[in-house]
Amino acid sequence: MQKPLAWISVQGRRERQVCIVELWQGQVCSAKPQRGCGVEDTMELYWQLFLSFLQIGAFSFGGGYAAMPLIQDQVVEIHGWLTMSEFTDLVTISQMTPGPIAVNAATFVGTRLAGTGGAVVATLGCILPSCLLVTLIAWLYLKYRTLSALQSVLAMLRPAVVAMIAAAGVSILVSAFWGGEAVSAAGFRGNEAVIFAVCLFLLMRKKWNPVAVMVLAGGMNVALAAAGML
Repeated sequence: MQKPLAWISVQGRRERQVCIVELWQGQVCSAKPQRGCGVEDTMELYWQLFLSFLQIGAFSFGGGYAAMPLIQDQVVEIHGWLTMSEFTDLVTISQMTPGPIAVNAATFVGTRLAGTGGAVVATLGCILPSCLLVTLIAWLYLKYRTLSALQSVLAMLRPAVVAMIAAAGVSILVSAFWGGEAVSAAGFRGNEAVIFAVCLFLLMRKKWNPVAVMVLAGGMNVALAAAGML
């Protein structure tokens, strides 16, 4: 049996019914509940991917980390394409691969949902706003960079960017320490907290390369699992 080309999830915030459609390469596909499947469903999924990552690309002010709450909102909360645990894995993979985290996330989600075509569509949607806006802003900045109003706008954006990064960090921290479950003393994962503390120390005090820290963290996790401590 060939692997599914895509899983299409049509889902509302909380109220609407979930419809999952399997599209199989070269085979008859099934749907539940009753819903057509085929080219129209694939194009609908492409359109959803494009629009979702277009929004992420258009409002990701402040770099890759600032995009994380936007990515989480689109792929976890709104569409339900990933669980919170899968989103944490997505962030890890995006950090370990070259390129901006938002672009890597778009490629990952697109590939997972609709193969190569989904990856292209999602990535295009993510980078299109930046290409257009940066071209325009670069022209305006070079022409009006001495204006105090422009400097004031840039200064006002910085606190918002810091807040977005902090919100995304807290969500990932909760997912790592409690596995996406309710925060409680019983569900706290002490081993993950120790790994986090070690990595934070190496990054902040020893100035280790982030890639080396991630490799070390992976090795520590494997060692703990082999020892039966996870």
